[in-house]
Amino acid sequence: MAIATVNPADGRTVEVFDPLDEAAVERRLARAQSAFESWRLTTFAQRAELMHRAADLLEQANEQVARTMTLEMGKPLAQARAEAAKCVKAMRWYADRAEALLADEHPADADVADSGGVSAYVRYRPLGPVLAVMPWNFPFWQVVRFAAPALMAGNVGLLKHASNVPRTALALEELFARAGFPQGCFQTLLIGSRAVEAVVRDERVVAVTLTGSEGAGRAVAAVAGDEVKKTVLELGGSDPFLVLPSADVPAAVERAVTARVQNNGQSCIASKRFVVHTDVYEEFLAGFTARMRALTVGDPAAEDTEVGPLATAQGRADLEELVADAVRLGASVECGGARPDDPALADGWYYLPTVLTGITRRMRLHQEEAFGPVATVYRVADLDEAVAVANDSPFGLSSSVWTRDEAERERCVRDLRAGGVFFNGMTASHPAFPFGGVRRSGYGRELSGHGIREFCNITTVWSGA
Repeated sequence: MAIATVNPADGRTVEVFDPLDEAAVERRLARAQSAFESWRLTTFAQRAELMHRAADLLEQANEQVARTMTLEMGKPLAQARAEAAKCVKAMRWYADRAEALLADEHPADADVADSGGVSAYVRYRPLGPVLAVMPWNFPFWQVVRFAAPALMAGNVGLLKHASNVPRTALALEELFARAGFPQGCFQTLLIGSRAVEAVVRDERVVAVTLTGSEGAGRAVAAVAGDEVKKTVLELGGSDPFLVLPSADVPAAVERAVTARVQNNGQSCIASKRFVVHTDVYEEFLAGFTARMRALTVGDPAAEDTEVGPLATAQGRADLEELVADAVRLGASVECGGARPDDPALADGWYYLPTVLTGITRRMRLHQEEAFGPVATVYRVADLDEAVAVANDSPFGLSSSVWTRDEAERERCVRDLRAGGVFFNGMTASHPAFPFGGVRRSGYGRELSGHGIREFCNITTVWSGA
């Protein structure tokens, strides 16, 4: 795949970039190792000053950054502005809290004495250069949620971004440089996917974090495992959205629409499978279908657009195959299920917001992730069936449950196989809360204290008499 900026709204190639050759990659790896040796010795206060400066610069450049994201991957402009603002929040959050999150931990005196020591503590030390293999769907946020904690912990970052968002990748490197981070602390590697293995295997790279497809995660984790290097993986998701009898159905409908079509439906944590109790099924389906049908599909740079194009032509083709397979096997199309017929959108990679019912286990959509504005709605008889349908997926990233019943809440926390359970709201990431999944959605956690500690050497320091 070429490293290029291609506008998904019209299929036009805007700019093509030459990938780095081996010598250029080597220079960046050497620079990263050199930068780490001095960066790891800086204080939290010094790191925080630079991180705050980067946040300020990003805040000032919000419109420019947002328009770059919209141009490269089709995110509606309002959502792109919100993504840039969210990155600012995360940078400031880690700048203000990293020192406390990584403070020395002291075991109980009795345990120290029992070990035969007179003192002991646990210290979190940085590991070194960390490679981040990042996707295009949240091209700034996915990177910042890695970079902010990694840099604040004393590590340095190497970014291999998706090949269709090179301008965003270079803007990220420039941001940290302009903020005053020493040369080599954060570098972008404009390389293709075939060049990733050599970087993972390089002895100077100590760990890898990847957000992306299950296939990409398996490939990178296999190489890292062969080299005995730490990995954190955030992979796909097919999150359930449960609507139970006590739910505020109109509120659930409104949130369901946003949860499904945010980022044009291209989000790992977007709700994709809507599991609705039979008592409220008809009300929910009617409202949900009407709202999905009414969404404004169009140019993502237009202020009133709610759903823009898919990021790639292949992504749309994959989505169309999933829908065609479901329809062939008996699913009903409640709305959408096709490309828009507006001639003004003919050259872009658009797909109408779609609602499907009558999904069965024979259909690919039941097990595979729909990365686009396609929702599947299931009717269930009771909570037992709702939980069973929700868990009938190879993924386990997050979940959303709409209920006012405390017993149902406790049951869902106990039994839903996911890294998050959100009640009466849609799944969202926030710097304060750990983010990640189970099963084929990956392992490890980003964000919060859990995230910043993922790439630390957790060191026991013990002293005897």
